[in-house]
Amino acid sequence: MRILIVEDDADLAAVVRRGLEESGHVVDVESDGVTGESTAASGTYDALLLDVALPKRDGLAVARGLRATSVTTPILMLTARDSVEDVVAGIAAGADDYLRKPFAFAELEARLHAIARRRVSEPQLDVLRNGALALDLGARVARFANEPIAFTARELAFLEVFMRNPGRTLTRPVLENALWDRDRDTTSNLVDVYVGRLRAKLARAGERSMLETVRGIGYRLRADAPA
Repeated sequence: MRILIVEDDADLAAVVRRGLEESGHVVDVESDGVTGESTAASGTYDALLLDVALPKRDGLAVARGLRATSVTTPILMLTARDSVEDVVAGIAAGADDYLRKPFAFAELEARLHAIARRRVSEPQLDVLRNGALALDLGARVARFANEPIAFTARELAFLEVFMRNPGRTLTRPVLENALWDRDRDTTSNLVDVYVGRLRAKLARAGERSMLETVRGIGYRLRADAPA
């Protein structure tokens, strides 16, 4: 899954991020409500882990703002308070579930999976296909001609963006956002590096021309008929 953590406790955010990444998820972190809401507004995340007590804009306001703009990303609210009133306030603001601090990591991950499964705002395919290339979203495995390709979690997330937009030219800003790597300079060649990795691994699997360069604009996954 692609997960955004909005949490101002840097130590807690780092621990949760590390645990989720070790489980194979792609994770970004923001530390205040204003930036967190702006990042979450892209709608590209599978789940949002949102603290209630945030600087600049609290988690309840963030949740309300996202729902008001039709962002349907499932939200797991974190708080040190767990009264009935607090839970009701969180759910009313648009949260899908509520978890009290401190928490066990296993429960956190289970709840994230649960709210992601309950997402019904748009049909979710189990497997994305383009010609002989298939991406199993549940197992997080890509295959070409039924043979698995060893992609990293972030490479798979990058590939998913292309697989969801076959035949569409994706600009560099769109692809930079898809990499969720705000710790790096977005003017770098990060997009080119990841495209190169995808191409190299697809080529080793037998596909050499599916990922096309659109000069001066970005890249495009050639739309292929089912194999």
